[in-house]
Amino acid sequence: MPEIFADCRLCSRGLPLPRRIRIEMHNALDSRLDTLAMITLFTGYDEEPKDKKKEQEAQAAEEESSQISGFFSRMRQAVTRTRENFSSRINEIVALTREVDESSLEELETALIMSDIGVQTTTEILEALRERARVQAIEGGEELRDLLKLQMVEILRAPQGAAATQQVSPKVTFLVGVNGTGKTTTSGKLAAWYRAQDKSVLLCAADTFRAAAIEQLEVWASRSGVEMIKTRQGGDPAAVLYDAASAAKARNIAELIVDTAGRLHTKSGLMDELDKMRRTASKLIPGAPHEVLLVMDATTGQNGLQQARQFTQSAGATGIVLTKLDGTAKGGIAVAIARELNLPVRFVGVGEQMGDLLEFSPETFVDALLG
Repeated sequence: MPEIFADCRLCSRGLPLPRRIRIEMHNALDSRLDTLAMITLFTGYDEEPKDKKKEQEAQAAEEESSQISGFFSRMRQAVTRTRENFSSRINEIVALTREVDESSLEELETALIMSDIGVQTTTEILEALRERARVQAIEGGEELRDLLKLQMVEILRAPQGAAATQQVSPKVTFLVGVNGTGKTTTSGKLAAWYRAQDKSVLLCAADTFRAAAIEQLEVWASRSGVEMIKTRQGGDPAAVLYDAASAAKARNIAELIVDTAGRLHTKSGLMDELDKMRRTASKLIPGAPHEVLLVMDATTGQNGLQQARQFTQSAGATGIVLTKLDGTAKGGIAVAIARELNLPVRFVGVGEQMGDLLEFSPETFVDALLG
């Protein structure tokens, strides 16, 4: 277009040009400018989204990487006490082992039992390692550590399909267990966890037996920004559950979390009460309760496991929430739970704050434990 602009400059200097030529020149200029604008328009819309898409993909990948890194860091911090005892023993075995023999396997057995993985689970792990050694020699301590990690992850992953996620609305989750394990606190944290996933949540205060349980859950409901259905202390838990289930259906709630009273399998009256609640839920919502999470205190170790083994038979638990993991040096109990109860660990509690409930990952847990 330089010749057009040159001619225009002649016009601006007052040089005489015929009117017809000036009109043709301006028409040609307008036409070329329109073409240029159209090229810019389509080129811009063609190229800019590609750039934005790449930028968005890179940002999403960075955020995902940051979340994974942050999750691993929090899990690693949660099992610090266990790792200090367990991993240090494993490191000693690895450092001193050039060829894996019966002596090194016996030392490994002691380390596993000391971390509360339990005799039964430890025996199975050692048998698998001995079988591997018979078929193919284990070359040194590092390979022994890698094989141990594979064994532990396999045990933790085995029961993961035991309780399939229900695609229903509302999904009803019962939190059960003995007093002192942290059911009410876990109810509030679980509500916040679902809220972080942009799901609507309703809490049901069905622990009408324990003093101050309703008030405690009310505080957690306020913190997590969810509504709660309650009754007076000493009221009928099945009745408040009926109200909560009806409200959840009417409000199109995605997750209904029910905090139940602490009970023992030996207390037939309380277990009958829990059965009544199950029947009430199923009448209003097909398949409810869709998940029954047994809340266990990690610090009780094998003692808690013995209690939980009998409790799950009566309560019909589908998964475990392992609380106070950060307060024990025997975090190996998670492995024993998966193997001996044949239940998946769904969540772990790692502190007292709102966000201190982590969805359990076998791979992340074992990596954090063994490095």
